[in-house]
Amino acid sequence: MNKNWKPNSWRQFPIKQQPEYLDLVALEDVEKQLSLLPPLVFAGEVRNLESKLSDVSEGKAFLLQGGDCAESFSDFSANNLRDTFRVFLQMSVVLTFAASLPVIKVGRMAGQFAKPRSADFEKIDDVQLPAYRGDIINGMDFTELSRKANPSRMLRAYSQSASTLNLLRAFSSGGYADLNKVHQWTLDFIRGTDEEEKYYDLANSISDALNFMKACGINRDNVPEFKQVDFFTSHEALLLRYEESLTRIDSTSGNWYDCSAHMLWIGERTRSLEDAHVEFMKGIANPVGIKIGPNTEDEYLIRLLDILNPKNISGRITFITRMGSENIKVKLPKLLRKITSEGRKVVWSCDPMHANTFKASNGYKTRSFDKIADEIETFFTVHQAEGTVAGGIHLEMTGSDVTECIGGPQKIQEKNLSNRYDTQCDPRLNASQGLELAFRVSDALKKLNFNK
Repeated sequence: MNKNWKPNSWRQFPIKQQPEYLDLVALEDVEKQLSLLPPLVFAGEVRNLESKLSDVSEGKAFLLQGGDCAESFSDFSANNLRDTFRVFLQMSVVLTFAASLPVIKVGRMAGQFAKPRSADFEKIDDVQLPAYRGDIINGMDFTELSRKANPSRMLRAYSQSASTLNLLRAFSSGGYADLNKVHQWTLDFIRGTDEEEKYYDLANSISDALNFMKACGINRDNVPEFKQVDFFTSHEALLLRYEESLTRIDSTSGNWYDCSAHMLWIGERTRSLEDAHVEFMKGIANPVGIKIGPNTEDEYLIRLLDILNPKNISGRITFITRMGSENIKVKLPKLLRKITSEGRKVVWSCDPMHANTFKASNGYKTRSFDKIADEIETFFTVHQAEGTVAGGIHLEMTGSDVTECIGGPQKIQEKNLSNRYDTQCDPRLNASQGLELAFRVSDALKKLNFNK
């Protein structure tokens, strides 16, 4: 890491997508409180993820990253978290079975509270108020008090993140993720669907394999991977005051780690080379994701890598493409060729959600399941043609029975969107759609002989 870098170095650079706090004394007090709180994640865990992402970049593992568009204070519950974790487990076994590769599970959880906005203000009738920027900053209610940036929300976000991590660690290592329980991971609202039937066929195959291995003396007692999983957290490092306050120096390596999550990413709106977010990310040792859209230039990516990964460390950088199902076939190959020709080590992951968003005729923001699936399938096809590794997928999804994206196994139509449209921000895949997508991806992995 750059020895001249400090966690507050970003304050000397231009910055975008930040709230305006009116009470600076209260803001400083909250930052001080956060800086004295225990880390949410630890340097050793972060290094473990970087090692696994290095395997992803070499085609030895597959990355499944997903979760809420934006976490909320009001919808937080152990049941909601358990159900989303359960979808991760189901999708992971489907993908692992198809590719014969470990699936690295990274949740958009325990910190995904801040959201970039296309406009600083929202206007309804004759009233104009600051835009909602996520529960860590302000509230959704269209009132002056709710939309006021409140620094104390950072403390509540920290507290909820700590509770979330506590539950995730319990689910991951406390027996819930035991492969012998693979039949028990199905959510109630998937029962009776084609996805349940396909999943149970796969679960039966896994059970048969486990019974065979048990007969050979290989079981959950001598192979810990059968009864527990590694689960990592990630979020967009948007609110830099929060990120700075949770950045710690590791006594073992002497490196700085942002201990708010194992992995952080920079969005499309905040990755200018001379801006604060890039300056902050260059100094932390966490794996860093970078969202890249259809207008991204190949030379820009090289300059960005020179800043964020000058030593070309494998597993440090993940490029998360968000190009849209129509653009990815045309735009992605040039970027792949440039990165390959320069010998840069990166993970390539596909976010098929953001560029496939549109407004339905009834006013709801939504996404088409078919467009999402098309972009992912094209992502794999392009990588195969270029001889590069399609490393993973990045999804906005939930374990709840929501109706936010049209299509999929339940054949959700625009007229159904209002039934259970619960998102804080952007539309998410529900568990049934997520599982069907995993089967689609697994088919693509089989066709491409991903593990060969």
